[in-house]
Amino acid sequence: MAMALNRNPEKESVTVSNKIEAKSVYFDYGGLEILRDINLTIKEGEFVVFMGPSGSGKSTLLRLLIGLAHPQKGEILVNNQFIDKSLPDSSVVFQDYALFPWLTAEENIVLALKQKLKHTKTKKELIHLAHSYLELVQLGHAVKKYPGEMSGGMRQRAAIARALALGSDLMFMDEPFGALDPVTRINLQDLILQVNRDQKRTVVFVTHDAEEAIFLADRIVMFTPGPPGKIAEIIDVPFPKPRNRQRLLQSYEFTHFRDHIFGIMNKGVLEKLEENDGVNINGAGI
Repeated sequence: MAMALNRNPEKESVTVSNKIEAKSVYFDYGGLEILRDINLTIKEGEFVVFMGPSGSGKSTLLRLLIGLAHPQKGEILVNNQFIDKSLPDSSVVFQDYALFPWLTAEENIVLALKQKLKHTKTKKELIHLAHSYLELVQLGHAVKKYPGEMSGGMRQRAAIARALALGSDLMFMDEPFGALDPVTRINLQDLILQVNRDQKRTVVFVTHDAEEAIFLADRIVMFTPGPPGKIAEIIDVPFPKPRNRQRLLQSYEFTHFRDHIFGIMNKGVLEKLEENDGVNINGAGI
């Protein structure tokens, strides 16, 4: 995939600061506790991955950080601003594409850019920008296609192109590559890493895929099975960036670290079974 991403020289020498802070966050829905006592700090420019079993609250925490919902207890700050008072400037990619079906791929991106850039760009400039990012995700041939004329993978790539085009310093991504074929998935993983590195964007990314998490992340936030979901452990990924995919995946160190991740997940599942069933992992009653 050909990529031409510009560095932001204004950020090269900036001291790293906290981008996101979640302090003692609790969240329930309909009387069911979804998240309990979440404490998390994400630095500017970090690539942080949320990982855990289904129902552990990963996507819920993502929505809280975006400002789409608010915790019953605790506080969340983005850029030192409480998000219940000021929504953060961010780009978001959900699992369900979220494209307007009556607009083409090009028009979906141009509409978002109009809201972001207001009167700073001409229509011609906005269209050129939309085309550039659609080319970046290998959709240059589909700029005039409507979502109903595209496959699920193509629609997701269009949503990713829109998020990238907005240029926000903060990107939230909820399993964005799940509907993609393996080759496109690898290409877009590389692209997001390059955006994170070259443009110093902060990325918060949800996945169930351990290999994806290890390849992408600076840190992995491991969640316990829910409800309620809690943070089991926050793990620094020990492999320096940029990472060579083939060498990394074939290394003993990678296999050992992946097994460590799986071990944390399995421990959480067993502890949840004990809690729910009143038996320990050896089957003895408690």
